[in-house]
Amino acid sequence: MTRWKHLSLTVFAFLLVGHSVAQSKDDAATVKDFQERVTKYLDVHKETHIDKKPTDSPHKLADQKQQAAEKIRQTRGAAKQGDIFTPQIATYFKKQIATALQGADGAKVRASLRHAEPLPNIQLMVNEKYPPNLPLQSTPPTLLLALPRLPKELQYRIVGQTLVLYDVTSNLIADFLPDAVPPL
Repeated sequence: MTRWKHLSLTVFAFLLVGHSVAQSKDDAATVKDFQERVTKYLDVHKETHIDKKPTDSPHKLADQKQQAAEKIRQTRGAAKQGDIFTPQIATYFKKQIATALQGADGAKVRASLRHAEPLPNIQLMVNEKYPPNLPLQSTPPTLLLALPRLPKELQYRIVGQTLVLYDVTSNLIADFLPDAVPPL
């Protein structure tokens, strides 16, 4: 290999690594922004805390969940789609999902998503209850590995092509990202 060719390859490799590092710093900043927004959402939980007394009664548990949902709705009265999934965060999530679908386990992830029940035309709303007639489809583990971890109060759910940030404790939609999952 000539000296110039070797030097050219070294410079090219350096530029690729430099671009990768810059991209990962951008990604890290985006993930940090997402985590901060999730933390702000969870702060609402602390502000709206209701006294939950241990009970085996399904009616009391449902009532506690309803009370929590009402307090969160009141506190987040102006909440709208995109408060957590900002445009930059949305771009990151869509990239991560696309990468997972194209990866080594992509066929398994797509098959898992295809096996979900067909969904009617659903209108999702931030700060509203997760639609009662809609199954809580689990998100494939391989896809979850590509996304930032969530605290136990929140879960990712997929509704058609939409990624939903689901509040388990109040049964509310914290935010959602339309067209997050490309057509299968």
